[in-house]
Amino acid sequence: MPIATRNRIDPVVVEIIRNALTSAADDMNATLIRSAFSPILYEGGDCVVALLDAHHQVLGQSAGLPLFLGNLETCSLAVEEKYGRDVWKEGDVWILNDSYLGGTHLNDVTIFAPIFVADELVGFSATRAHWMDMGSKDVGGSMDSVDIFQEGFRMGPVRLREAGEETLVVDLIKTNVRFPYQTIGDMNAMVAAMRMGGIRMQEIVTRYGIDAVEAARDEIFRQTEELERATVAGIPDGVYEAEGLLDNDGIDLDTPIPITLKITVADGSIEFDVTGSADQTRGPVNCGVAQTVSALRVAYKLLVSPDTNSNGGSFRPLRTKVREGSVLGAVAPAACQWYFSHLGLLIDMVSRALAPAMPDRVVAASHGDSMVINTFGFDPRYGRNWVSQEATLGGWGAWEGSDGESALINSVNGSIKDLPIEMVETKFPFRITQYRIAQDSGAPGRWRGGNGAMREYEFLTDCSIGLWFERSKTPPWGLFGGHSGGGPEVVINPGRPDERRMLKANNLPVKKGDIVRLTASGGGGYGDPSDRDPQAVRYDVDNGYISAEHARTHYGYPG
Repeated sequence: MPIATRNRIDPVVVEIIRNALTSAADDMNATLIRSAFSPILYEGGDCVVALLDAHHQVLGQSAGLPLFLGNLETCSLAVEEKYGRDVWKEGDVWILNDSYLGGTHLNDVTIFAPIFVADELVGFSATRAHWMDMGSKDVGGSMDSVDIFQEGFRMGPVRLREAGEETLVVDLIKTNVRFPYQTIGDMNAMVAAMRMGGIRMQEIVTRYGIDAVEAARDEIFRQTEELERATVAGIPDGVYEAEGLLDNDGIDLDTPIPITLKITVADGSIEFDVTGSADQTRGPVNCGVAQTVSALRVAYKLLVSPDTNSNGGSFRPLRTKVREGSVLGAVAPAACQWYFSHLGLLIDMVSRALAPAMPDRVVAASHGDSMVINTFGFDPRYGRNWVSQEATLGGWGAWEGSDGESALINSVNGSIKDLPIEMVETKFPFRITQYRIAQDSGAPGRWRGGNGAMREYEFLTDCSIGLWFERSKTPPWGLFGGHSGGGPEVVINPGRPDERRMLKANNLPVKKGDIVRLTASGGGGYGDPSDRDPQAVRYDVDNGYISAEHARTHYGYPG
């Protein structure tokens, strides 16, 4: 007796196939990270992988960047829409980094390929990873680009390999990036991960048969949709709104950028409408529609189904409305290098808007941005050029029953890790002189916001840096009486006569011996601080999360 027909399958087999697909994605991710050449991948994990079915629906996705949630399928769909269904051939590998198709910046490169079993197309394997340099006008990426052409080499969708053989695209990549050895190494790591996904998918289909795999897929999707619809049905019907401001677009530093959100809940479905947000800007804070949809999916999932893996059954109760030509729906030639700042703000805004309807599920705002430092120059120790990019950890918002977590990456970046001090001091000519929790940075509340982190660099040679720190105009807000967190801070040469403070800078020269101190803000608080448990306040003081003075000021601490 077959284990499945197209309409019926043993539930035990469903669970076996569900976990086999997830494990296959995990194998892909491990292959990529272990094979990568760049620290941002093998240490930071700035990548994501997925297996898709033949209709571009997600079957399995590893831990990675939530901001790519349900976003990889847009790349394989773009190929099919442009060239037709018959374009898929065994042995072909495709590449794409177009900001308006993939939604992100040109440094995020997607590599994907069809998977065949007995000449039948059964799915796709896909990988996306950050490449350190794409030939932009400034090394690693520009903080002041004004169009996509300043941001580097734009591809796709085009074939990277045809019938198993590399195409001339590989040579084009080598001649358009500043670090070809490292870049091609990362590219091959992605191809290896994608190949691993193809092998695992073929093993699953061969073992269980395509009928069983598709029946299991349909049941997994059905279960996911059912769980999500049950949660959405529990949200009171109504219209919920929130708004926020980005500091600026990196070009006009005095003009904030409004982001608006209207959420409509009705008849068991939910709609996110961001059409009232600002028009696309001259500076590089724009993104394609696909990435805005992805960010809204992250916010939706955090509230609706945080404990289940994403798949093709996810997000079916969700609709999104994005205006083409807006900062969230950019069209050519808009600059998109720092596309994620408004997306982190938007994710927080979803919780803010739905707070009256879901008080037990929402979370106060987090520090919200990647808070990036780029460093680049010539390293005299090794006689070569280098580029590094790091995010600064901040505090997450509190929620009912728990303080926010301290010193985490922002919500859009998920499982990305900060780069270890030992590694960066070995590979790059700077020293990390301080790295610690930023005391008192978490906002007061019945449950306090998590604290941000402070990281200080001492440069051992002349070089250049880029800075992208955001969310000072709309710092992390609290909910239900919780206070707001402070904004970020960057100080160059603190306490010296030449001390400078800034949040954004492009290709800024620094000298040997200069100090750059980065501090990301803490998260917002939840509930009235006067209701906080005195023992929790004492614990925070004893462990250095807050100072005694802060405790006295905000909690009436007697110590």
